[in-house]
Formats: sequence, C-alpha cells, structure tokens
Amino acid sequence: MTVKLAITGKGGSGKTTIVKAFMHVIKEMFPDKSILLFDNDLTSELAHSFGLDIRNTIYGIRSGKHEYKTGIPDDMTKSEFIEWALEDIIVSIDENVDIIESWFVGSKDCRCPITKQINDAVYKLINRYDFVIFDCEFDLKYLYQLVDVEIDTTLIIANPTEESAHLAQRIKEFSSKHAAGSQLGVVINKVNNSKLPILSELLTKYELEILGAIPYDSSLEEEHKIDKESKVVQDAVKSFYSRLNLPQ
Repeated sequence: MTVKLAITGKGGSGKTTIVKAFMHVIKEMFPDKSILLFDNDLTSELAHSFGLDIRNTIYGIRSGKHEYKTGIPDDMTKSEFIEWALEDIIVSIDENVDIIESWFVGSKDCRCPITKQINDAVYKLINRYDFVIFDCEFDLKYLYQLVDVEIDTTLIIANPTEESAHLAQRIKEFSSKHAAGSQLGVVINKVNNSKLPILSELLTKYELEILGAIPYDSSLEEEHKIDKESKVVQDAVKSFYSRLNLPQ
C-alpha cells in the first residue's frame, strides 16, 4: 500500500528542503522502496533543487502542449493515452526515486471528461509507488483539484513568527476537510534558541498541534546553495519521524 505524505505551507517556509530531507530519511530507512516526488507547487523549486528544468507537466498533457519524447502509440483510448503520457513525463532522480511536475491544474467544477481521466490516471500512478511525497501549493485544496487521494500525514511548515503561525492556522482550516481522518499537524522550521519563548506563546495562542521542530541552518542562506540540502534538517526530521503516521 502506498504511503502518502504531503508538505504544505507558504512559499519560503522551507518546504523544498524538508521534502528533500524526508526523501533522504525514507531512502535510508527503506532503501529498497520506491519514492515518487510529486511537485504540486507552481514554482517548480523542487525540480530546480535537483538541477532539473522540467518543462513537461501534467498541465501540458491536459492542454495538449506537451512534446513527447517518443512517438504516440496508435489505437489507444483517451484514458490509455493519458496513462501513457504520464509515464512519458516522469523524470528519474536515481534508481528508486522519480519526480513528476503538475504545474497548473484544472478545476473540479469542470465537467469535461479529461478532468476525471487525469484524476484516474494520476491516482493509478501514485499507487504504483511505495512512498509519495507531495510538495504542495500552500494547502491541500490545489492538490485535490488534481486528484482524489487520501493522505496519511500532512505537515504544515511554519516559521516561528506571529504571521507564519496565523497562516498555518488558515492552512489547517483550508486543508482539514481534505485530510479528514488522517494526521494533520505543524512543523516549525528555522527555530533558534532566542525564539523559543515566542514559539511557546504561538503554540498556546493558535492551538496548533506541533509534530516537530527544525533548527535554523544558516548554510541554507548562502546564495550559491540551490540544492536545498541540509544535514541539520535531515537530522531534525529523523528526531520527530516516530511521531508521524508513517512506517517506522
């Protein structure tokens, strides 16, 4: 059964670094398991952090603007074509890790057949992997406009500031109906000792369930560092991983 982890939050909160940290931790814990990184964020920062400039997206399939790497096979139904096209846009990171970009998504209010066909094809793709990590656009609503899928754990990434805590509460409200029955909580990122009193006040004020905290890593602020890799973040993820509704 596929394990599905969603990482949400405001742009700049550190989502990409945390997605990559989870990827490394899961690879270390389960070296033989397959992982799909599902980039649902319009910035495509996750792909960029691997040095990739992915132009072929799920939106490209929907809009008919995708340029296929191979010739389109004959005599396929529309549903078969979409499933084949999704295979064409998957990019391999290494032996057990792939990435796919969604970019813009169609509204669920659209009654055109392709909306359901893409939903069904993406759902099938997701369930082929052992783990899927979603890098989400702000909250879960944008992901659910693309595919109806049950998430095991949703982590809202917030920074230790009043504004960020307020946004985390809003994201929680927007995402709750899509995460019904699953684990939904907050990870506080970029924490240093001087901000601990502020953090304590924010937890009380906004009644947010904190599932983990990640220390501030100054190396991530270096201008040349585009890979978003951080041993500090990976170690922090390992420290609170046991609290999550994920395989142990």
